[in-house]
Amino acid sequence: MAATPTRPPIAPPLGSQFPSATPAALEPAGEQIVVLYVIIAYAVVIFGIWNVPGVRNCIYPLKLFTIGWHELCHIAAAILSGGRILKVTIDPHVGGATIVEGGKPVFILASGYIGSTLLGGLFTLAGWDTLVAKVMSFVLGIGLIMPLALVRDKLTIILTVIYESLLIGFWFVDHGGALRWYCLFIGVMNVLFVLWDVADDRFFHKSDSDATQWSILFPSTSPHHWAFFWIAFQLGVLASFCVLGIMVFKRSDAEMTAEAGEFILDLENNPLNAASPASFLPT
Repeated sequence: MAATPTRPPIAPPLGSQFPSATPAALEPAGEQIVVLYVIIAYAVVIFGIWNVPGVRNCIYPLKLFTIGWHELCHIAAAILSGGRILKVTIDPHVGGATIVEGGKPVFILASGYIGSTLLGGLFTLAGWDTLVAKVMSFVLGIGLIMPLALVRDKLTIILTVIYESLLIGFWFVDHGGALRWYCLFIGVMNVLFVLWDVADDRFFHKSDSDATQWSILFPSTSPHHWAFFWIAFQLGVLASFCVLGIMVFKRSDAEMTAEAGEFILDLENNPLNAASPASFLPT
């Protein structure tokens, strides 16, 4: 007797046997939403304490790190374009300034805001992942000390020791979780540097902002227009890094802790392997 042909089995409805689909790559998951709110809160807080008398003294080392990196980008661009550095000042009260002779003015001037934005973006990524925070903490640890070559008042030295101690201590608080928020604060301070720079210039009459310098270089465009352009640029870069963080670092706390722990073991056993770019890529 011939076998009766059978139909291929009909697949059951997706919702009955299979788990629901994972969130879209651009949809914040879990604590990622918290990071977005913290970024907004940090921006408001930094804008306030950057210039409030008394309170602003408490963040001197962080201001020096931010201003120092900005000026270092100007210096690097000046040297690369054939210019000569005449004078460099870094002051938490009035900001920084780099006086240059020769070089390519547009390249030198643009390097400040672009450099601040990119470094801030990298620190912002630390808010999404503990391993990135631990990697960027080495940059911060060195960067907090370097401005002391130009600024050596006792208060700044004491505060620098405090911030360095916090940096080390946060490695061990909540398995490095606290370090994420520390680095994120530094990221927001750098990636939105143009806001503090313009506020210093326009509202508090400190040293000229780069927006003012752009209007001197191109007199047909006012400082307000240049400020708007660079603020839009930095906000766009910040948004891009946030999207990157949401897409790449969809991690649970347990996964971040495990990855950060593996990084420490690699660092102890083979520092060169731990520092390789491949070791930072998500699995």
